[in-house]
Amino acid sequence: MQHVTVRDARPHEYDLIGELTVEVYVHGGLVSPESSYVGKLRDAADRAAKSQLLVAEVGGDVAGAVAYCPPGSPYAELAGPDEAEFRMLAVLAQARRAGAGRALVGECAARARAAGLTGLRLSTQANMEAAHRMYERLGFVRTPDRDWSPIPGLRLLTYALTF
Repeated sequence: MQHVTVRDARPHEYDLIGELTVEVYVHGGLVSPESSYVGKLRDAADRAAKSQLLVAEVGGDVAGAVAYCPPGSPYAELAGPDEAEFRMLAVLAQARRAGAGRALVGECAARARAAGLTGLRLSTQANMEAAHRMYERLGFVRTPDRDWSPIPGLRLLTYALTF
């Protein structure tokens, strides 16, 4: 297994991160190419300005990214005032078995714990079954009472990790 390094994204990487995120969500069949959400996925610079944009490097290359949303971040959609959230977790297919996703989620949890928060939340699509298994292995539990629909016809499942 290759070494995974998680760090803050650098401004010159924002375009790459945006394209990587679109690749994972659109080409992975999670979001329609015509969806208005594609523009949000591509706009890594906005995520970096309004959250903490993290990348995972595998073999020296950016292989994944996530937006860590501390309290007050406009990207946080379901976290309470004493919780953090993460959004738009994306890992290239070839890096999924290297632990990049696990490392990104672990860094989000570490940042939330270091800030003295009580937990970390996320929303996920029902068809992201591999991600659900990873979240459960990392100690997240389903919170069906917090499931929601950002647009008609799309129900998001929620998970929480409590500290």
